[in-house]
Amino acid sequence: MSRLPLQAVLFDMDGTLVDTERLWWEAVEEVAGRTLTEADQPEVLGRAVEDTAAWLSAATGTPAGDLADALHREFADRVRTGIVPRPGALDLLGALAREGVPTALVTASPRAVADTVLAALGAERFAVSVTADDTPRTKPAPDPYLAACRALGVDPAACVAVEDTETGVASAEAAGCVVLAVPSLAPIEAAPGRTVLAGLEGVTVDRLRSLLPYRLRVMTWNLWYGGTEVNDHRAKQLKVIAETEVDVVGLQETYGTAAQELAEALGWHHHRAGVNLGIISRHPITDTFGDPAVGFYGAAGVRVRVAEGAEADVWTVHLDYESYGPYVPSAAHEGVRLAQMRDALGRIDEAVPVALVGDFNTPSHLDWPDIQWPVTKAAEEAGFADSYRQAHPDPVADPGHTWSPVQAAPEPQDRIDFVLHRGLRVLDSRTYVSGTPRSWPDVKDNDWPSDHAAVITTFSLGSGAGTV
Repeated sequence: MSRLPLQAVLFDMDGTLVDTERLWWEAVEEVAGRTLTEADQPEVLGRAVEDTAAWLSAATGTPAGDLADALHREFADRVRTGIVPRPGALDLLGALAREGVPTALVTASPRAVADTVLAALGAERFAVSVTADDTPRTKPAPDPYLAACRALGVDPAACVAVEDTETGVASAEAAGCVVLAVPSLAPIEAAPGRTVLAGLEGVTVDRLRSLLPYRLRVMTWNLWYGGTEVNDHRAKQLKVIAETEVDVVGLQETYGTAAQELAEALGWHHHRAGVNLGIISRHPITDTFGDPAVGFYGAAGVRVRVAEGAEADVWTVHLDYESYGPYVPSAAHEGVRLAQMRDALGRIDEAVPVALVGDFNTPSHLDWPDIQWPVTKAAEEAGFADSYRQAHPDPVADPGHTWSPVQAAPEPQDRIDFVLHRGLRVLDSRTYVSGTPRSWPDVKDNDWPSDHAAVITTFSLGSGAGTV
């Protein structure tokens, strides 16, 4: 198993690194001219100065600009005289620096206030700082965290954001970050991808790494008569699997024994379904699904345990080939495939993250603007997303053709092999063909032992919630 590498840690400022939430609360009370209550927290904690000023203006009739100036002044005065790092904050920043993990300051405070805090903490501790002045929208919108990730050149999914308010948590999660919440004034509930701790004391870099999701790389691959059209096909298949570092492969056209033979050679787990379908996995298979009497066409699924408490289902599908879509550019002949897809969809557990992969023998409605191909549309209506199109939204710039690397023009070229998913997050998706395959019939010595391109998608599988 492997978690995503920790690429960066993104820190909120007020109430997270320094005890300024109390100072901000006092500043708002001073400007409001009254004692604040718990009911006021959503309009005060984690909010930009302008947001709180607008809220006070609506209640008092005082111009929002005047209130914002007063809030800036009162808060800045308190920060200059009363800034205190939160326990454990400087130790954690020092540990991250020693291990070479980049850090960023991401705050809803204005630049003037942030620079005052940076000077107190040591601006050199942070590679990047993003303030309310630096993005069109601030928290709870994802913009500040996305801007920090862009500046650092990192993937939000491989970053831990450290926050102390619901507003900041919402911003970081909307950006796709894993969240460590250390509540200052108001409680925060744990949730998937969100861990809640009492504070930063004792938090180590390894602890932050342990919060990151697991990587799950899934391939769909039609083996083309088990690979038998190509010399040394089994060795070439094993080479592809090793080079692509996939974790689970949904197979079609296995010719009965391919899944077992590949798994045994790799030391992996496998599930054989009928004469045509199979799934192999480097992770343990804890359950199997589908029609035990599945024929040449149909679907089969497994549950894989990536780690303790982290499971996902993977289904492989092979749909009927007759009246193949690009040969007949109309959705009128899709009834058999649609029925097969609906049968598979009806068998899939809705409570578990799932990848639905396979050779659908039909194009996607996402690629043909004039035809609503019903098979992929049915999957979409069942809550499945197309991982390749999520990673490559433009079908003109990135057609992603999988049929066919060995069938040359005038054979229609199209995308008919898919990795769909529900409940997972796409990190990357690509088609894959090794070498430069020669066209049919001169294929015996090809490095690529199939007439389909494979599709490989890397997902993140959440590490769950925790509270200590």
